[in-house]
Amino acid sequence: MPVSPAEFAYAHTLKGADQQTYVSLLQQRDQEEANRPRIPIRTADSLASTQYATFLDLLSEGEIEGFPSAAGLTKGTDAYNIAALKDIYLNKTPVLRPGADLNNVQLADYTVKNVTIEPRYGTQAQTYIEGYGDISEPVNVGQTVQQASAITQTVDDPNVNGVVITITVPALQRFETNGDILGSSFTFTIALSYNGGGFTTVKTETISGRTGDAYQRDYRVDFTTGWTGSVAIRLTRITADSADPATTANAFQWAYYQELVYQKLTYPNSAIMALKFDSQQFTSLPSRAYRIRGIKVRVPTGITVDQTNGRIIYPNGYTFNGTLTAQNARVWTSDPAWILFDLLTSTRYGFGQQLVEAQLDKPAFYAASQYASALVSNGLNGTEPRFSCNVLIQNQDDAYKLINDLSSVMRVMPFWSTGTLTISQDSPRDASYLFTMANVTEEGFSYAGSSLKTRHTVAVVSYLDLQTQDVAYEVIEDAAGIAKYGVLKTELRAFGCTSRGQAARLGHWVLHSETNETEVVTFTCSIESGVVVRPGQVIKIADPLKSGIRRAGRINAATTTQITIDNTDQTDVTELFNATLSVILPDGTTEERDIASITGAVITVSTAFTVAPNVASIWMLRNTDVEATTWRVLSVTENNGTEYQIAALAHNPSKYDYVEQNRPLQNPNISITEDSPDAPIGLSSEEIFYATNNRASTKILVKWQPVRGVSEYQVHWKRADGNWHIEDIASAQYEILDADIGTYFIRVYSLNPLRIPSTDFADITVNTVGKTEKPADVQDVSLIPINESSAILQWQRSTELDVLIGGKVLIHHDIATSGAAWDTSQEIISSAAGSQTQKQVPLLSGTYLLKFEDDGGRRSQTATAITADATKPLPRSRIFDVGGEGDFNFPGTKTNMTYNSGFDALILTNVTAVGEYKLFLDDNSPLDLGAIYDINIERRITAAGYSAVSLWDSRTDDIDSWEDVDGAVADKVNIAMYVRATNTNPASSPTWGTWREFSNAIIRGRGFEFKIIAESYDVSQNIQISDLEVVIELQQRSENSAAITTSTAAYNVTFTQAFYATPTIGITPYNMAHNEDFTITNRTRTGFTIEFRHGGSAISRTFTYTAVGYGGVI
Repeated sequence: MPVSPAEFAYAHTLKGADQQTYVSLLQQRDQEEANRPRIPIRTADSLASTQYATFLDLLSEGEIEGFPSAAGLTKGTDAYNIAALKDIYLNKTPVLRPGADLNNVQLADYTVKNVTIEPRYGTQAQTYIEGYGDISEPVNVGQTVQQASAITQTVDDPNVNGVVITITVPALQRFETNGDILGSSFTFTIALSYNGGGFTTVKTETISGRTGDAYQRDYRVDFTTGWTGSVAIRLTRITADSADPATTANAFQWAYYQELVYQKLTYPNSAIMALKFDSQQFTSLPSRAYRIRGIKVRVPTGITVDQTNGRIIYPNGYTFNGTLTAQNARVWTSDPAWILFDLLTSTRYGFGQQLVEAQLDKPAFYAASQYASALVSNGLNGTEPRFSCNVLIQNQDDAYKLINDLSSVMRVMPFWSTGTLTISQDSPRDASYLFTMANVTEEGFSYAGSSLKTRHTVAVVSYLDLQTQDVAYEVIEDAAGIAKYGVLKTELRAFGCTSRGQAARLGHWVLHSETNETEVVTFTCSIESGVVVRPGQVIKIADPLKSGIRRAGRINAATTTQITIDNTDQTDVTELFNATLSVILPDGTTEERDIASITGAVITVSTAFTVAPNVASIWMLRNTDVEATTWRVLSVTENNGTEYQIAALAHNPSKYDYVEQNRPLQNPNISITEDSPDAPIGLSSEEIFYATNNRASTKILVKWQPVRGVSEYQVHWKRADGNWHIEDIASAQYEILDADIGTYFIRVYSLNPLRIPSTDFADITVNTVGKTEKPADVQDVSLIPINESSAILQWQRSTELDVLIGGKVLIHHDIATSGAAWDTSQEIISSAAGSQTQKQVPLLSGTYLLKFEDDGGRRSQTATAITADATKPLPRSRIFDVGGEGDFNFPGTKTNMTYNSGFDALILTNVTAVGEYKLFLDDNSPLDLGAIYDINIERRITAAGYSAVSLWDSRTDDIDSWEDVDGAVADKVNIAMYVRATNTNPASSPTWGTWREFSNAIIRGRGFEFKIIAESYDVSQNIQISDLEVVIELQQRSENSAAITTSTAAYNVTFTQAFYATPTIGITPYNMAHNEDFTITNRTRTGFTIEFRHGGSAISRTFTYTAVGYGGVI
């Protein structure tokens, strides 16, 4: 190699011999380089066939706005489509990095390469997407294209809209004489000719690179719209053919083409996305997600939409006149009010077939929209709309549920009012009506509160994080609540929420509501008030029983500045502490004014009311010393045409700033009562069973007499060995759920409006016994045979909860028809559920016995019995009795079982393990019938349970848990009998079937084995088996022949199915003379021989036969 400048400069720094030595080394290196063999160059393989995945995804009903990252760009342009790739996610990863510079997109900015898209936004007149939904028909060509001879193919079908041409390059490379392998290239053209006219070049393509393997490429060519006649397609090679294919390989073939018929599906009013990408980048089909600005909706005219978040911006001083934008001027917005309005009025995807626009309260939707669009803190040093709705609704749902889901986004309550659907939003507002004892019925106000069990201290709110494209969680904690009640978690789903700040506000709202808005008031008023009040409105209540003073009533006389009240003797009227006076005006609205002075019953206000209130209308006085209570109306129900019942929830106007700005809650004084109330009296308790989580539990119900003037109580309770639990309630009864057996101490205090408890308390001590009683006996048992081996056993349904839920119906059988007992019976079928009233059972002679068992394992005291005589509809032949083994000391194979000579019975060796005994047959060989038969088998077991620890000293468990003292009850044991069969010779390596349990069954096979499984469910009980037997029978059958004509010799008859044993044979001859007879010989189970004779000579005659026997070889 040449000497480098650095090496040359270094040589000049050396002197004498050092310089000569250095130069010699450089010369030696150069000589070695010259003598070293050259390594040939091999160009990398740069061509590979690419397979693309194509999808046509339905994004939404249309018309939609489009893709957020492409906002401001022109739809349909490359710039728009490239920007939209930021909003397209494959396997939850955006195709184009969110931080990519749209003015200078680099290849490295793409997470997925070679992605093309073609969106449609859901307009009525949108165009179809070419290449999607096409019908193709392949046509083989298979010719090499050479420069001297172009290849032409003709299409005659006028339905064809274009073709896809596929070319194959066997190899593309060049071999140099020095061993290098380099790439090559060629150029070709595609031209079209219509109806024999001249050819027009539509594509000129060059393929260059290197590949040693076959490479394919497709070219799509569209035909002119509306062509007729024929279209000729010509491929022409421009590059000269290779002179030596061994050194330059650049030939290509026209492999085939596909004729395309475009379906031209436009999918009007549906936003769709055509997506195509190189499939080699994924090992399986990727998930696809699209971040879009969704359906355009109608909104009030004269507004703008903030394109960063979708909120509606109402200009200063905006007045809504009820006009919405036209259908063709709809806009995208995240405003939940107008999204709900659109869903309610759309005839295509909403409720527009049932509702018309005139039935909707537009001003209510406008008010909700204004409140939703206001900017609030997002908790991250920024602002965002108070409520935004970003949701994909892709499943059919109940109208009620969907409307309520959308309403929940902006805290509104939908309801019908005078033929109009309106919404009422939980937002700051003044009280719209006043209630006192003067305008409600004499029953006054009734208060009820929620249980502490329904109040939570931690809210986990789930919402969709648009950055991760996954569900995220915001955890909100009530520190004061956790300190008082511990961690009580609730999980919430923020419908349509993609904002962490909005999710946090929802969590704060729910925790506040459950902790502070727990009281509900109900009362009845007259029609004058009932027709004015609507759900969602805020009302004020002046209840002297709650406040301790009267500061409201009826108006005796009124002007716009002076109000004469109805009663001063029992009324606390004062102008101190910023006192104000509220009245109801003639139009049903309320107004409040500061009080200037009070003279007797005349109250003068500092500013005149708009109009003078009516005489007998309502007045209400309040100051900072005592405020009227504030409530939000939940429901208004007409009772009898003249009265209305109103239910309202406690309302604190300061909660809005508490949730959104973290300001402290304001809790006004609502009572001057500081005296301790009277304690409750008449405390009583009751232990009750109830169902919860599919199980039966016990609860303690405590009741007492209501105390006059008291609307809330405080209950203290604890178990004898536990801690005190404290809970405030608004009713005169309380439930302790999931009560255990033991002693409970319970105290009840009264609370005054200031929540001051009574000095004394009512108390009671409750000793719970739990579910200790045994279930009642089974009633009304009947048995209905359904065939010769099965029956339906029926009984009356239990009335006890602990049997119905988690309990069982135990079904046993005893072979005795008289004197049958539970402890000598055996389970013949798995128990029925406690709620069942019937079950199919094997039909056996003997006695069926039934008991209920509750979820604690306690059983009915006495078994209910019914006797059955299992009559057999057809005669059977008893061919074997397997067993009777009690007479032979049970010689069969035993596992965890032993013969006890004292009991003369088979028992379990270890009661904690399952025992098995294989019945003894012919020196322990299987039963072999010699051929395959269908046999009837019936088990017969004589056994009983017994107490294995009947001595007092041997029992160490609590005596209270003993079901019996003398050990007479031993029913926690069971025996099941099993059979298995083989169709082959059981003596020579048979293939056995699986063991199956039976009581009375029909089974097919040649060879059979039998065993029992015995087990105990109580370590204090064992089982003694005094006899085991299996009765094996074959059912009677008959074989009737058609007419048979013999020859003049003996005739051999073979039965269609061989019998188990020789059957009885009956002959019916035809046309026999009086001196003719017949003889039957060679009678076997497979057939017989018959001969008709006249005198001593055999003759031909016609006859039929009937063979009656048992069993039939299969």
